[in-house]
Amino acid sequence: MPKGYISLILHAHLPYVRHPEHDSFLEERWLFEAISETYIPLIDTYQSLVDDNIDFRITMSLTPTLVSMLVDPLLQERYRNYLKTLIDLCEKEIKRTEYQPEFNRLAHMYNEKYKHDSYIFNDKYNGNIVQAFKYFQDIGKLEIITCTATHGYLPLMTVNPEAVKAQIAVGVQTYEKHFGRRPRGIWLAECAYVPEVEKYLLDEGLQYFITETHGVTYAEPRPVYGTFAPIVSPNGLVAFGRDLESSRQVWSADEGYPGDCDYREFYRDIGYDLDFDYIKPYINKDGIRLHTGIKYYRITGKNQDKQPYNPDWAREKAASHAGNFMFNREQQINYLADRMDKPPIIVCPYDAELFGHWWYEGPLWINYLFRKVAYDQDAFKSITPSEYLDKHPFMQVCSICESSWGHKGYNEVWLNGTNDWIYKHLHKAAERMIELANDYPSAGGILEESLNQAGRELLLAQSSDWAFIMKTGTMVEYANKRTVEHVGRFTKLYYDIKENNIDIEWLREIQSKDNIFPDINYRVYKSEL
Repeated sequence: MPKGYISLILHAHLPYVRHPEHDSFLEERWLFEAISETYIPLIDTYQSLVDDNIDFRITMSLTPTLVSMLVDPLLQERYRNYLKTLIDLCEKEIKRTEYQPEFNRLAHMYNEKYKHDSYIFNDKYNGNIVQAFKYFQDIGKLEIITCTATHGYLPLMTVNPEAVKAQIAVGVQTYEKHFGRRPRGIWLAECAYVPEVEKYLLDEGLQYFITETHGVTYAEPRPVYGTFAPIVSPNGLVAFGRDLESSRQVWSADEGYPGDCDYREFYRDIGYDLDFDYIKPYINKDGIRLHTGIKYYRITGKNQDKQPYNPDWAREKAASHAGNFMFNREQQINYLADRMDKPPIIVCPYDAELFGHWWYEGPLWINYLFRKVAYDQDAFKSITPSEYLDKHPFMQVCSICESSWGHKGYNEVWLNGTNDWIYKHLHKAAERMIELANDYPSAGGILEESLNQAGRELLLAQSSDWAFIMKTGTMVEYANKRTVEHVGRFTKLYYDIKENNIDIEWLREIQSKDNIFPDINYRVYKSEL
């Protein structure tokens, strides 16, 4: 029997960025980059471990917005075109770097990579990589958990409890549709928890969620085992708290592995480095330079003098860092096991996009880590939260502390001077959506379609991503535009419905643009008696 466990949890999320009204749209590249740089490399990692009979467990949240985009035929076709363009650029780069061996090798590497991505996406999974993740869950290696429908930030929605209910219920419904089972756990958007959300989580049959460290350590009474064992609320909802030490080793810009000098430099990309006329066909049609994904330099140091990337050095460093991470977890677990009456669990949650997108070698690190855990130690095993609960169902009862994993640990990132203007509009829209659901409980036909579309527009407006982008100062114009558009569409629908004057042509247009959650039922907003 192992002395303890680690639970690696990856939060895979992107906001809903689908724009059929444009031939190509810059923000859709967020999805295409994530597929090639994170999701397919993770699929390859899991398949490699399965092929070699390595026993492993990993947990991922696949958010409803991300799943909806991954199964969307328009975005699937646009990703195929994205790959074709990159493969063409790689072949052009092979010729350009013919007499630069350190770069030519990398041009060949990227060419092989993107051709492999095309094989995985098109040939193996017929464009739907959600099926890949479902397969790994079905064979017992991966646990997929859900999230709020559009990554809505729940603590700032509780003024309208039905809006909280809808975010959770639609998230669970979307999960069940695509994975053929009910989820046991949920990643609350931004790890943001307040006690008011518990009722709606439990109503949907959810058993646990992941919280920031102080959500557990500041609970009342203080948990005897800190974050090294889950706690359960008086209502019966379980919280797993993030381990600080393991997080720092991967996340920290100063101490974390991804900042090592031998790893690939994210910010040096040929989309910015090469002559404009040469690179123009491969960047934005408006001439905006952007990341192509082809990067030839390693981090080297903090100055601008970057050295060529060496995949062999990076691979060795990934193996070394995997060994270091394993060693540190061994030390933690050996220490804790002697002081606890149950096996400790080290919960290690990260954004999935760190692995591969920001940290190119991240999926390789995961691969090495699970191999080393299987063969190089016997102190601990990997486990999913559900498996741990099945093995150890008795927990300390505590009132879980309000928390998020944003700066300062609470709501400030999503409610501050850069974004506070959105909430009066979101709250009013939610209030009106509840009113519509109560006033039209038995709608059918075009009225029902309009009510369902109103629900979609409200959910899309509530995405925590827009407030986050406004705070960070990147792509602010886009975040503002998305918020205003969705609230504006909702408001027009509200008045059209109330005045019995539905603009069918306009409704069809926005149904085509905002086609997320095709099975949504507006009655999810109906007030409880």
